[in-house]
Amino acid sequence: MAKALFDRMALGVLVLYALLAWSAEGGARGAPLDPVWAAVQRRGTLRVATDVGFRPFAFERDGELIGYDIDLARAIAAELGVEVEFVPTGFDGLYDTLVSGRADMIASALPYAPEQGFRARFSRFYFDAGQALVAPTGAPVAGMADLSGRVVGVALGADADALARRLLREGASFTLRPDYDDPAAALADLRAGRLDAVITDMVTALEATQGREDLRIVAALTSEPLALAFPRAAFRLEAEVNRILDALRRNGFFARLNERWFGMGGSATTRGGSGRA
Repeated sequence: MAKALFDRMALGVLVLYALLAWSAEGGARGAPLDPVWAAVQRRGTLRVATDVGFRPFAFERDGELIGYDIDLARAIAAELGVEVEFVPTGFDGLYDTLVSGRADMIASALPYAPEQGFRARFSRFYFDAGQALVAPTGAPVAGMADLSGRVVGVALGADADALARRLLREGASFTLRPDYDDPAAALADLRAGRLDAVITDMVTALEATQGREDLRIVAALTSEPLALAFPRAAFRLEAEVNRILDALRRNGFFARLNERWFGMGGSATTRGGSGRA
C-alpha cells in the first residue's frame, strides 16, 4: 500500500513538472498565455489604433499617414518583425477599439492613465507632455519667479488657465490675461510685445518655437507622460515593446524623432492641445 501511495505521488510530481514545462514553453511562444502576442505573430501584423489629425503625432499629408507616433509605431513593428496596420480611431474611442480586439496597441499621444488599468496596460513613458512657460528670446525670464509684475497670457478654459490660476492662489504675483480663445492668439500677442510670457501645452510651445529665434521655452511647469497602451492580456507584447523602446532610446532614435517633428534634440517634454479639447 505504501508503494502504491509512493507511485501515485511520483506520478503526480511528473505530471506537475510536465504542466510547468508546457506552461513555460507556451510563455516563451507568447501563446496561450498572451493571446494578443500570439495573434500578432500569427497574422504578421501589429494593429495600431491612432487618432488621425492630431499634429504632429498622426496626420495625413498627400494621402500618407505621417507623424511622431506613426514613425514610432513603424519602428516598433519593424523590430518585432511584423507589418504595421493603422486603425484610425477618434481619441474618445481608443480604449474601446483596444478592448474590442480591433487593435493590439494604442499609439496616439495617449496620457498615462492608471485609472484605465482595469482594461489596459501601459508601456514605459516615451514622451512627457505638460504645460510650459514661453517667453521672448532675450527677455529676463528664467522661470515663474521672474514673472512678478509681468503679464502672462493663457487660453481661456485650457489646462494652462487652470494652472495659472492655481499658481496665483499659491502666491504668484503676475497679472493673468485669460481672455484668449486659443494658445495661438496668446502667442501672437507675445510676439507683438503685448504679453511678457505665455503658458501653454508643450506641443504648442514646441511648434511655436521650432525654427524660430524670437520665442523660447523657458521651463516645463507640469508633467503629463505619454505611453503606449495594450489590452490587459498582452503582457508579452508589452514586455517586447518596452524592450524595443529601451533600445530605440539607446540608439538615438528618439533624438532623431524629436528633431524631425519638433526641431529639438534629446528627450521631448510635450503633450498637446493642438487639435484636441
